[in-house]
Amino acid sequence: MSSIYQQKHPFWLQQALSDVVMPDMPTLTKDIKADVCIVGGGYTGLWTAIKLKQQDPKLKVVIIEKGRCGQGASGRNGGCMLTFSTKFNTLLSLFGAEEAIRLVKASEQAVFDIDSFCQRHHIDAEIRTDGAIYTATNQAQKRTVAQPLSLLEQHNINRWKTCDPEYIRQTTGSALNVAGIETPAAGSLHPGKLVLGLVKHALAIGVEVYQHTPYLDMVCGEPVVVNTPYANITADKVVFAINAWMGQHFKRFNRHIVLVSSDMLITKPIPKQLVDIGLTHGKAIADSRIFVHYYRTTKDGRLMLGKGGNLFAFNNHMLPAFDQPSQYGGMLSTAFHKFFPTLKTEFETTWTGASDRSKTGLPFFGSLTPQNNVFYGLGYSGNGVVQSYLGGDILSSLVLELDNAWTKSPMAKGPLGGFPPEPIRYLGAQLVKQAVLRKEQAEDNEQSPKWHDLQLAKFAAAAGKADK
Repeated sequence: MSSIYQQKHPFWLQQALSDVVMPDMPTLTKDIKADVCIVGGGYTGLWTAIKLKQQDPKLKVVIIEKGRCGQGASGRNGGCMLTFSTKFNTLLSLFGAEEAIRLVKASEQAVFDIDSFCQRHHIDAEIRTDGAIYTATNQAQKRTVAQPLSLLEQHNINRWKTCDPEYIRQTTGSALNVAGIETPAAGSLHPGKLVLGLVKHALAIGVEVYQHTPYLDMVCGEPVVVNTPYANITADKVVFAINAWMGQHFKRFNRHIVLVSSDMLITKPIPKQLVDIGLTHGKAIADSRIFVHYYRTTKDGRLMLGKGGNLFAFNNHMLPAFDQPSQYGGMLSTAFHKFFPTLKTEFETTWTGASDRSKTGLPFFGSLTPQNNVFYGLGYSGNGVVQSYLGGDILSSLVLELDNAWTKSPMAKGPLGGFPPEPIRYLGAQLVKQAVLRKEQAEDNEQSPKWHDLQLAKFAAAAGKADK
């Protein structure tokens, strides 16, 4: 494995900044007024701003970002466009059939809506709506990989199909994958190029964006005063779109999310080798572990592999490690070579990021104030590329006080379920993580996991990409 270097920006953002010329976005240095102030310049904040301006172009919408837009999860995720479809059982149990069906359909349509939006506004986010494959890498996974499909079929919304094992091996480029399911409603994109494209479009339609302008605190009232280091914003409505950082400013949310790393590595360009093993597409591919392995190719011929559920943060502190090369580079490299033993390549870099995992594995949205003028969204649980687009629908609808399916959705009524307080949460997370690792190691060896590991692993079931 090649040496890993410290980066100024996450890999995707660093690469995008070398290709995309960005206008100046200054620090806020004088007091201003706005109709809507959005805290956070990632996908959720940008989609919300854009959808607000689409519905009411006269609104003065301001975004403040503590660093550079896209430095958080939006610039460091895997770029996999995945939907709610394989979480249908969870949606059904929480929200009922009508809303569960609506959310699955909306998330699948969002894949193509994001692509259409980017084409319409000349954003080259390297989107490939080639679909997704969820695989099994052992017999235990093989027994459960197609489990979500029967429920989807019962409600006439199934777009997945069970695939021939040989097709799975050839299409995923790995003999490790022994079974799988595939959907056309998914794909992959370049996270950095998408976020920069959204920033440029937001600026073009009149959104004001101030970078290097961290949120400090606010004075709630009508209007709300948002304080930053050098100036204040007086706004009728405020939206917090800071995801994993939410618990740092509002302690109440620390009972509803757990911060855990998702770690990734990416190769140097190897286009010919990828053709040789059949990876000539942009499908998002994930195995059926609880803390999944996921991978996809890039348009410049790289192969990215990631794994969730690694570094847990005590009391949801934003650890320095979340903004550094991955501590799990050796583990990622081992997994990479297990999937692709014939590839001869060097890795460009590794990186990590904080994922805000909710109890349900689903995002949640709501209001912070009795006046219903301060809103939030978080809890994407490592699956936010598509879901943040829907988050923009929810938050813009809440801000505009619309009477629609988004404001009526149970997903817009706050968090569902919580975690124990510290130190029980951290100790419990470590206990469950080790049980999951033992369970999945046994399954990899085609052995039966111990009973207590199976029971403890159930506590992490919501972390998987699909219901079990």
